Amino acid sequence: MATGPRPTSALTPAPASPPPVGELLQIDGSPHDWFEGRGGRCTLLAFIDDTTSRVMAARFVPVECTQAYLDALRIYVAAYGAPAALYSDRHGIFTKHDPEDGEPTQFQRAIRELGIAGIQALTPQAKGRVERLFQTLQDRLVKALRLAGIGDIDAANAFLPGYLEGHNARFAVTPEDPADAHSPYTGTGEALARICALHHRRTLSKDLVLSFHRQRYILQTAGAPRYALRGQHVTVVQYPNGRIELLHGPDILPFKVFDPAKPLSRPIDAKTLNASVDDILAQRAPTPRPKPPPDHPWRGSFKPQCARPSSSSP
Repeated sequence: MATGPRPTSALTPAPASPPPVGELLQIDGSPHDWFEGRGGRCTLLAFIDDTTSRVMAARFVPVECTQAYLDALRIYVAAYGAPAALYSDRHGIFTKHDPEDGEPTQFQRAIRELGIAGIQALTPQAKGRVERLFQTLQDRLVKALRLAGIGDIDAANAFLPGYLEGHNARFAVTPEDPADAHSPYTGTGEALARICALHHRRTLSKDLVLSFHRQRYILQTAGAPRYALRGQHVTVVQYPNGRIELLHGPDILPFKVFDPAKPLSRPIDAKTLNASVDDILAQRAPTPRPKPPPDHPWRGSFKPQCARPSSSSP
């Protein structure tokens, strides 16, 4: 009986080639005691390429919040361009859970403006690549930070690029497709910073006044009538450094703040709860342990109690 290679069916599809770098990035944050008590607890944000396991970017931040992800996104896009898609969990930073609320989250709005698709995992196991990355870093990176004597976020962020270069040399793989799926960002740095800031929608009154964070903002018209702006929607752009910008479409509107700034409570969610509790505990004065006086019975020697005689007669 003749033997030989089994003929391949013409209907058998050819194996798909791995996607290029930048087609899909997994993103997540890991709250941890990265400095082992030498500094406060913080969170490491990471962007890892799904094809090559290459850590494209990482950054220490005080807490895992919307603005922290927007800052990391701005730095990433300025360095590499816009990836095709970002793969995240289903936290409220990345998606809304109310089917009747059609407004995107701040992060969804920013990536849409940059032409990036957002995909949410249904289970933590689905984004196992970034989860395994944090397991590795919580061992290796923590030791490296200890040996370097680093105990604060600024020094740790300065240390990360060199560390990640060695990490990627050991754990990342070379892509089979040399193409790059990132779309180059052609806008200005100012426009990118505006996209990656927080946007809030407000409506102008008939006096061209709006309220934001317990302050009133009055448009400055330089004497020119701006009746068409009455009742119009305006975007309040809030930058990380606290700077405020008012936009009506593409136009930047001059304004004057009428009220002094007032302290605002920070919204708390599942990702910022632990950091908020740590802040509360740090602000509390240590409670002294009660100390009994010298004549307290507890300071006396122990005397065993004699057993009471039985009340029943033999």
